Amino acid sequence: MNKEQKQAVVAELTETFKNNDVVYLADTTGLSANATNAFRRMLFNSGVSMRMAKNTLINIAMENSGKDFGDLKNALAGSTCVMVSEQMKAPATAIKSFRDKGDLPVLKGAWIDSSVFLGDKSLEEIIKLKSKNELIGEVIGLLQSPAKNVISALQGNAGHKIAGLVKAVADSKE
Repeated sequence: MNKEQKQAVVAELTETFKNNDVVYLADTTGLSANATNAFRRMLFNSGVSMRMAKNTLINIAMENSGKDFGDLKNALAGSTCVMVSEQMKAPATAIKSFRDKGDLPVLKGAWIDSSVFLGDKSLEEIIKLKSKNELIGEVIGLLQSPAKNVISALQGNAGHKIAGLVKAVADSKE
């Protein structure tokens, strides 16, 4: 790879890092060509793009992106593929699903909305994370719950008792 090709790869990776808030690093060493193609196909169907690159070029692109990848740079050793997605759990679930057939690929680390996850052991942790929309839905449900309880109480038998008490208090003030 000559200097111009390396600069092109760095420029492409820099743009990828700038434009994505979900970046995974994985090691596919040991996968056969057929298995690697099957994994790429699975990633593509999940909305994940994958790119192999040299660690030094990935490191330079991370620095050029203007984002703080923290300790994720320490995962740049051996063979590395970069995966990006708009969905934070898509690469993790694809890796886990593909590993039903074996032990590969291995998750080196992930950077999700400025949070760093290192090592293959964090795969399960990432899969259990809730998305922003899921959390917002839970909060809305919790906020609506007390209001629903009050409305249902007012509509039931207790509502008649409360209405009677309110009327009695109003009549006593007159």
